[in-house]
Amino acid sequence: MFFKGLIAAVYSTLNKHQKVDCGVLPEYCNYLVKNGVSGAFVNGSTGDFASLSVEERKKIIEHWSAFRSSDFRVINHVGHTSLSVAKDLAKHSAGRVDAISAIAPYYFKITTTDKLVEYCREISDSAPGVPFYYYHIPVLSGANLKMSDFIVRAAKEIKNFAGIKFTQEDLSDFKKTSILNRDVNVLFGVDELFFNSLEAGASGWVGSTYNHIAPLYFEIKSLFKKKKKESAKSLQKKAVLFVQTLNSFGGYNGAAKGFMKVLGVDCGPSRFPHNSPDDNTLGSILENLKSFGLERYFGKNA
Repeated sequence: MFFKGLIAAVYSTLNKHQKVDCGVLPEYCNYLVKNGVSGAFVNGSTGDFASLSVEERKKIIEHWSAFRSSDFRVINHVGHTSLSVAKDLAKHSAGRVDAISAIAPYYFKITTTDKLVEYCREISDSAPGVPFYYYHIPVLSGANLKMSDFIVRAAKEIKNFAGIKFTQEDLSDFKKTSILNRDVNVLFGVDELFFNSLEAGASGWVGSTYNHIAPLYFEIKSLFKKKKKESAKSLQKKAVLFVQTLNSFGGYNGAAKGFMKVLGVDCGPSRFPHNSPDDNTLGSILENLKSFGLERYFGKNA
């Protein structure tokens, strides 16, 4: 099963006391579906998985599981610095998700393809029958390996290997990786290079800004198909401005999660070390984004 279209890397919803609160998830999921998003990548970097306990991660995926359908897929990130914990999270995911994914250990880092294949195989074997995606994000994991090398080994040695969440700016390696095995689903994960990924042949994406401005990416894609590349490139610049603007208000992660409240889905505060913008700050963010002509591309919640 190939995942296509936009998959939102979703936020872990918290209440004002910083406790996991899944009460908003029905509204959150409906909002994503209304805006053409085809799935949720749960417990990932956007979801601050590293700031969650194992039990919190299990609780979150148990609730997201209820929204699986033929039109909305749920992928659970199970990576951890402890292989045994990652395997436990993978086992817990079985029967609840459409796929699992795992980042490489990010404290004691993996530096060889051999070790990466071994790590992924151990996790995949803990959830037989569940498609497995390696989460390639070397800027955070430190596993700066060529996916075009990894995919050849993984396709042969990992029974449930389904693909890669490719979150790196190396478009050359992305294109080569995608071409090497057409039976493997390579999802692109750098929102700021969405247009460039279209030129590299991408057909599926996972990213945080699909929570906020999915209509913008659909328009970029439409213009690209119509061969109006200059117009598509111009719109891509707005996506970059969106990220840069939020980042300028105390850091992208916290500001972007907070901005969901402006769009009608209150995901709650962020956990340390991210900031949680107050209403005045959110108002300033909104005015800045309006000045760039981004308001028309905001996700609709009505």
